[in-house]
Amino acid sequence: MRILGIDPGLRITGFGVLDKVGQKLNYVVSGCIKTPDGELPERLKVILDSLREVIATHQPQQVAVEKVFVNVNPQSTLLLGQARGAAICAAVLAQLPVAEYTALQVKQAVVGNGHAKKEQVQEMVKRLLKLSGTPSPDAADALACAICHAHGGMGLGALATKGLRMRNGRLV
Repeated sequence: MRILGIDPGLRITGFGVLDKVGQKLNYVVSGCIKTPDGELPERLKVILDSLREVIATHQPQQVAVEKVFVNVNPQSTLLLGQARGAAICAAVLAQLPVAEYTALQVKQAVVGNGHAKKEQVQEMVKRLLKLSGTPSPDAADALACAICHAHGGMGLGALATKGLRMRNGRLV
């Protein structure tokens, strides 16, 4: 099973691809999509086009996207939601199933603590995937989202997760 994890952001969207073979996770690729300053529609197009290219190149079978958290600033939350929408559209256009996880769920699955710091997530992603270097925070978050999906979102092996959510560590 090849999984694409996405950490959406309007300025920087992280992505990470890994293969799940049995219980083993193998790193494929990760990186960041950086949008230029400018008008919102053009920035969203960069996210959409870049993720479509990642999907076409690496052929994931499932996509895991981090959910938007409600920020103190409603405008920031709205912009983040639009970036997330562009990321989901890239997956949907490729007819891929999309699973969604909160940051708390991702951190719990990868670090064992839902309130872990970014550095802890980076270190655990590096260890779990046996990477030679530490991924950037955005790429690490995307890989962590894919790891979360591989471990918890896969249900009993081949069960589809489309439309399912994690609650208290269980699929519902």
